[in-house]
Amino acid sequence: MTDKKETFVADTELEKKAQAMLEEKEADSRMRTYTGFMGKAIAVLLCIWTVFQLYYTTIGSISAINLRAFHCIFLLVFTFLLFPAYKKEKRVRILPPVWDILCIVLSVGTFGYLIMNYTRIAAMGGRVDQFELGIAAVALFLVFEAARRASGNLMFLALIFLAYNWFGAYLPGLLGHNGFTLKRVLITQFWGTQGVLGTGIGVSATYIFLFVVFGAFLKHSGFSDFINNFSLTLVGQTSGGPAKVAVVASALLGMINGSAIANVATTGTITIPLMKRTGYKKEFAGAVEAVASTGGQFCPPIMGAVGFVMAEFLGIGYTAVMLAAFVPAFLYYLGLLFSVHFEAKRLGLTGLSKENIPDAMKVLKEQGHLVIPLVTLIGLMLAGYTPLYSAVVSIFATIIASWFRKETRMGLDKILAATIEGARSAISVGVCCVVIGVIIGTVTLSSIGLNMGYLILSIVDNNNIYLTGLFVMIMSTILGMGVPGVAAYVIVQAVAVPVLIDAGTLPITAHLFCLIYACLSNITPPVAMSAYVAAGIAGSDQTKTGIWAVRLGLIGFIIPFFFLDNPVLLVGVDKAASIAQSGWTIFTASLGTIALVAALEGWVLKNASVMERVLLAVACPLLLHAGTMTDAIGFACFAVVVVYQFMNRKGSVAV
Repeated sequence: MTDKKETFVADTELEKKAQAMLEEKEADSRMRTYTGFMGKAIAVLLCIWTVFQLYYTTIGSISAINLRAFHCIFLLVFTFLLFPAYKKEKRVRILPPVWDILCIVLSVGTFGYLIMNYTRIAAMGGRVDQFELGIAAVALFLVFEAARRASGNLMFLALIFLAYNWFGAYLPGLLGHNGFTLKRVLITQFWGTQGVLGTGIGVSATYIFLFVVFGAFLKHSGFSDFINNFSLTLVGQTSGGPAKVAVVASALLGMINGSAIANVATTGTITIPLMKRTGYKKEFAGAVEAVASTGGQFCPPIMGAVGFVMAEFLGIGYTAVMLAAFVPAFLYYLGLLFSVHFEAKRLGLTGLSKENIPDAMKVLKEQGHLVIPLVTLIGLMLAGYTPLYSAVVSIFATIIASWFRKETRMGLDKILAATIEGARSAISVGVCCVVIGVIIGTVTLSSIGLNMGYLILSIVDNNNIYLTGLFVMIMSTILGMGVPGVAAYVIVQAVAVPVLIDAGTLPITAHLFCLIYACLSNITPPVAMSAYVAAGIAGSDQTKTGIWAVRLGLIGFIIPFFFLDNPVLLVGVDKAASIAQSGWTIFTASLGTIALVAALEGWVLKNASVMERVLLAVACPLLLHAGTMTDAIGFACFAVVVVYQFMNRKGSVAV
């Protein structure tokens, strides 16, 4: 009884610690709480917002600019209502502060004025008077203030881009421009369709909002519990079982919620202590959770909603994006699974005992129906329906599926809770998308994206695509630091993707290349947000955990360079590749991934010598590269190590 009480206290303390870390790194967790009438009024407004979005993104009729403007109004109003002006502000309130009430009134007024007058101004060729320029200036100020509260670092990046409209005139060479007047900047950023009402907010008002709400409904239906239990039945009893459970569960949940940091804070409170109790070092345990949660943002079939946005930008079907992303995501998680497996073997760790593993048939019988919404989503998209229509139908399918069993049934209270939570969760990423409009508007107005591409290509001799890729990798990682997956992708597709396309890369290859590195910024020091939150939960050193995370996710940093100019690794992209050739390439790439992990961990069937590790390290790039000769040499190096260890094993060696 005492042990159970101590465990409960420890778990409670860990959850508090995780929440504190989450509040430090993610603004979503710092929202205000209102008591009395105000709390109920906000809940009602959140429900109204959700209904509005569901209606007008499916069967309702509204112009794109008006939908985006209304979406901005909702985002700004809720940001000023819910996000504190400073971190130490009192969180529990009866009414919002006077300053925030003023900001709310101005938000409704400025964007409301745009809704009522945009058609007239567009018909006049974008001519505006001084009053309307003032409206634009106030609106931009409100956007930056909202972004300061909800996104932090991204606001400063957007501010640098905004300032570039003026100080860029003083920069030499390709990075400079002739300068722009305040009037032209304000028209572009507010009254045009390339600024705050451009691509970024368009993505938020459609794909992001619907899929965030869909994720909230899945969570409240019990889908998260099903994923955890099902993961336990799959890998819980194998060597290092808890770490493998963390990998599988975090991958599945991460691809739905699209927030690596939030995923670490929620699943990490369960998986990280389990890994530590099993015998893994605390830095390793934290890194495993961080890497697993981060990969979900580019893991099909949902990819944290990024895949749908990418399909829209590329003008192709979502199925093509999903297939192309399959192999990089598969190799990423294959490498992580073998890392935890080899580490467990090296340390002599076992899996969870049988009594701690739920019965597989029982799990499927009691919770298996909860997978119906995902099947519905994928089935509808494969049948040719739009992602938006598929997402809305899947939300209703989640409610219906939950009714199949009494234990999972979503009543009115759970439906309302999911609706409110989904809308609340969409606020911060939505504000990120609004302020990203400032970045995209500046890129469009100043042509800095094209100029950056010309600058990089002028530095790189003979248009070396790998050296170009290195520059773009660095750019994508920096632009993605501390930004949610979808928002990070929207930035890099505007700034970094054109550079690769100019260098001769296929568009879908360039988009996936930049997306992966933007996502991996979550585990890349010095701003490895996911790794640092995981370190807080694990009680480990942040720097060491970040370094371990890079090591565990190293294959993710390597793979994009191998499909950069040879897209045979991307299913369906290389039209000349046969099914047999694609299958063989995936097989050899898998061996190359295992070889890299084995070289880093120093284990295959037993401890590997220095020479064996060198052979494995040599085999990795040879097997990842699609070529007959390189495959043969790489396979030979890998086989030599495996055969030698098998022949020289002492006693029984478990793989």
